[in-house]
Amino acid sequence: MKEVLDLLIALQEIDLSIVKRNKELKSIPLEINKYTTPLKKAESDLEKEQDKLRSIEKRKTEKEIELQEIDDRIEKHKTRTGDIKSNKEYQAHLKEIERAEKERSRKEDEVLNLMEEVETVSGAISEKKQRIKAEKDELASIKATLDQRSAEIEKELDELKQKRSPLVEKINSEIYESYMNILQKTGGLAVAEAKDEVCLGCYMSIPPQLYVKIKSTTEILTCPQCDRFLYRKD
Repeated sequence: MKEVLDLLIALQEIDLSIVKRNKELKSIPLEINKYTTPLKKAESDLEKEQDKLRSIEKRKTEKEIELQEIDDRIEKHKTRTGDIKSNKEYQAHLKEIERAEKERSRKEDEVLNLMEEVETVSGAISEKKQRIKAEKDELASIKATLDQRSAEIEKELDELKQKRSPLVEKINSEIYESYMNILQKTGGLAVAEAKDEVCLGCYMSIPPQLYVKIKSTTEILTCPQCDRFLYRKD
């Protein structure tokens, strides 16, 4: 039975390594996602700025059209100046031109303000594009590293499984089935050390008589609390 217990201990060591590597393998997509999230946010921010720029440019175009219409109106007024006969009509005509020129001045200011907004938002877009490039470069680098690590883990798992198979063949099928049931139930630990009358699998006390028996016998014994196979280190 001592030989079987040694086989179980060796098997447990391999299975702990397998569990550890499987956890690491599952964590890799989450790790990649940590770097994908900032990139998605940067792309979303860029899209908002681009929408904002399109809106400003549309308003700017509308104001420029209005400005052109005012210029055309002023030009028509000036063309009509020579046809005016009375002083009263002439004074009214000048006031009309003056009002149009004041309106043009306001429109020009509005266009200039919108041009400044276009410049500001365009600068923000340029910065965000640079940020996205940096995020993509970092993500590509991280992904390459993690993909390489993933391949290494897969190779390590294959090697561990190759080491595992000959051990399993030497263990009684009933004991192995019990081992696997405990392994699944406990999340990867079916064989635990007993130390100072405590099971180091569940950290519950072991009855003194059982602890003495573990020390003095080669029988395969289990923890009464968690059913794990127990052993003592020499």
